Amino acid sequence: MLTTDRLILRPWREEDREPFAAMGADPDVMRHFPSLLTRAESDSVIDRLGTLLDQHGMTFWAVEVLGAAPFIGMVGLAPVTFETSFTPCVEIGWRLATAFHGFGYASEAARACFRFGFENKGFDKIVAYTATANLASQAVMNRIGMTRRSDWDFDHPRVADGSPVKRHLTWSITAKEWQDQRR
Repeated sequence: MLTTDRLILRPWREEDREPFAAMGADPDVMRHFPSLLTRAESDSVIDRLGTLLDQHGMTFWAVEVLGAAPFIGMVGLAPVTFETSFTPCVEIGWRLATAFHGFGYASEAARACFRFGFENKGFDKIVAYTATANLASQAVMNRIGMTRRSDWDFDHPRVADGSPVKRHLTWSITAKEWQDQRR
């Protein structure tokens, strides 16, 4: 579990399944993904995230706002499981319910994940990537001090050819860059 002044990033609970499924069925939340998720697909994601935590000691954690909201989405770290020019590595990512956009929660949680990844896990770099049109996530990547890596842009191998979300743009941050920013 990770904490910030306002947030808790924690393992998934059974009661997270319903609001996560609602996020996966929300066209606004999922507009930069290949498709909406069925309830079964959403539940499968949660199951895989639990396994990821057991195997690697990290995951895309469920996020809650202390004293205000028991579930707002997910933020976390995971090994990249496909090959591209910047793998092997760990990615940082986030997905929040629409009602919780614009409050700085993704940035705040991401910074906690950097601290965990660099201090506790000893990673030398963390990457983030998103579909070309996802300007909101790109703004978060810039806000949290990541560096745009156009040399690492790629066509996502798990997205169908011809999909408008096939092309992905990439950012990264190294442990040294993160340390330097904290000074």
